[in-house]
Amino acid sequence: MPRHGNQVAGRADYLSVHTTSPTARGRRGPRAVAWFALATSMLMTTSACGKGDTASAVVTQASAPPPVTAAPTAYPLTIDNCGRKVTFDRAPSRVVLLNGTSVAEVESFIALGIVDRVLANSQSYGVSDDPAMVAKVAAVPTGGLTLNQNYEVPREQVLALKPDLVISTWAGGFDEKIGSADRDQLAAAGINSFVTPANCAFGAPVPRPEDEARYRAQSVESSTELLMQLGQVFDVQQRAADLVNGTRSELAEVSRRISGKQTKSVLVVYPGMSMMNNNGLPAVFGGGVYDDIIARAGGTNPFGGKSTAELAEINAEALASAKVDVLVIGLFQASEKAELFADDLFRKFPQWEASKTRTFTSVSDSIYLGPLNAIAVRKIADAAHGA
Repeated sequence: MPRHGNQVAGRADYLSVHTTSPTARGRRGPRAVAWFALATSMLMTTSACGKGDTASAVVTQASAPPPVTAAPTAYPLTIDNCGRKVTFDRAPSRVVLLNGTSVAEVESFIALGIVDRVLANSQSYGVSDDPAMVAKVAAVPTGGLTLNQNYEVPREQVLALKPDLVISTWAGGFDEKIGSADRDQLAAAGINSFVTPANCAFGAPVPRPEDEARYRAQSVESSTELLMQLGQVFDVQQRAADLVNGTRSELAEVSRRISGKQTKSVLVVYPGMSMMNNNGLPAVFGGGVYDDIIARAGGTNPFGGKSTAELAEINAEALASAKVDVLVIGLFQASEKAELFADDLFRKFPQWEASKTRTFTSVSDSIYLGPLNAIAVRKIADAAHGA
């Protein structure tokens, strides 16, 4: 997640030149690619889901997955990470978290209670749906890291810290073309590397078909996958299982409360990220984890299933004609005020049902990949259904 617009633009410049993944081909417009960088690094996908007129559909919810169980890790542990075998002789204790415009990884470390394993963190975000999270992230050691022009940690800094594990939110974080240490260079120095599983295809020169499929199908369960994988690597499986089961319990409760209610059309916009829309409008979020969160809250996204390029080209006419029962304002800076953003959009689009009823809520990091997705589901469900 970006701390400012230029951070995303820097990642966009990289992507427009270097990304060869089929998921990113043809998206050469810098603003379109910038939106792609943000959406995919946190949450991070375009979706294969289709759209349809579901305004009259009754909300139905699938049964919750069975509870997750935990068992101690047996070292040495070998995992498959993006098609690469990674072996851990013990739980890592000197971890570097690369930037990737994400906080999914550092927030997962905090949630799992393993921040004492972090040697240096380069991830941060100015606001959170968890009132304590911003301070907790700020308290994680940074190791004196500085970012290069591509908004990533330079190879030399990583190697000088002598970590035993380097984590990137996306495969492109290990591309030497942006000044990073690649995975072979790290391995040669005796350093393990790890990419958040849902993003193995993002920035990979030749992603595996299964990674492409996982990338396109991102959902709340992608956040679960990250927690459980980290739990295994760091031998804190019970903590991971407790977090996952707690989240699933919260989601099941929301599902019960909205069962049988009419689906609402829910629009998610980040007005402070207008640089990601080619028409200078608020960035519209859709696909992957965003659509899944909206669906779990009893809604449907009027721009769900659209490609990144299509989302970047949304104009005022498209917004005006969209069915919007609930407006979700995304925030990424502490100075932003959801009420002011909502007032502005309600004035510009008075035809929305949300404008007539002044129905809106706000989210920040909980709608992205990470451990806080249940908060976004609950907030949207409350706004949409009074749940």
